[in-house]
Amino acid sequence: MTDEVAVHPLVSPWGRFGLYSFYIDAPAPAIVDTGIASSPAEGMAPALEALGRRIEDVRWILLTHGHIDHIGGAYDLWERTGRRADVVIHEADAPMLRSRQAHVDEYRAGRGRYLRDPEGEAKVAAATEAVISGEMEPSLLVKGGESIDLGGGTTLSVHAIPGHTPGSVAYVLDRQRAAFVGDAVQVHGAANGFPGFTDPDAYRAGLTHLRDEVRPRRLYLGHPYRRADGTPYGVELDEVEAKEALDQSLAAEQRVAAAACRCLEAGLTQTDSPYSPFAPAADELGYTGDPTLEPSPFFTSMHAYRTRARTA
Repeated sequence: MTDEVAVHPLVSPWGRFGLYSFYIDAPAPAIVDTGIASSPAEGMAPALEALGRRIEDVRWILLTHGHIDHIGGAYDLWERTGRRADVVIHEADAPMLRSRQAHVDEYRAGRGRYLRDPEGEAKVAAATEAVISGEMEPSLLVKGGESIDLGGGTTLSVHAIPGHTPGSVAYVLDRQRAAFVGDAVQVHGAANGFPGFTDPDAYRAGLTHLRDEVRPRRLYLGHPYRRADGTPYGVELDEVEAKEALDQSLAAEQRVAAAACRCLEAGLTQTDSPYSPFAPAADELGYTGDPTLEPSPFFTSMHAYRTRARTA
């Protein structure tokens, strides 16, 4: 299509992971996701300069969800635009943009119940101070169904695809069916080797919506998620790869669900296993990753099956 706008991945360094944002080169330029506090200076600004673009000219900051590696750089990026850019997030994840404490509360209510680390909350609190550039009020709260005008006939539609977080969204470039999904398509996990979601039913519904309704020609992932054989996708998938990733994500959730449900039906038992009380599920799935490394998708997903209904 000759009228497509260009999309450029912007990579920022962070520990075990590269952090990915995406620059949409429209008349009103947009950046999808912002990495952490250092990302605008260390990743975005030099990458945009190499493209002949300026970070000051970004007019939309579009957040796919509220995790720190996606919203951490939002305040600093907004400052670098002269506070002229509009910052967009789903209303359900907005507390994570407004408050560092929301991330500590999420840890305490979920995976923190299982991780054997008495300093866990303190570590999460320290991480929020280090990697979130500032607390802020978003310019625009979305629910799904909205349209964002990037100028020159380029529009983005907002699709609510909760599951990974309650407020996960996809931003879809309508004219070229390019979908930016953050971490809402987990496939078989990223470097941590396990798919993470807080609501299995919503996660499956979101994947099905993307596959059957959006049918993306391009799918932009938040990290290089992995196939069943462990090989990583890139972060920009073509139409064939996008359908494969969505199908594999659904299959992976079914497999995890079966193991989790059998574990729960047998009754949870505390053991010396680092995966306790879900050790039987880890054994059945052959999962041997370190559950203490953040993010901790194993306990996030197991807790989701324990606390939320999963219908057939």
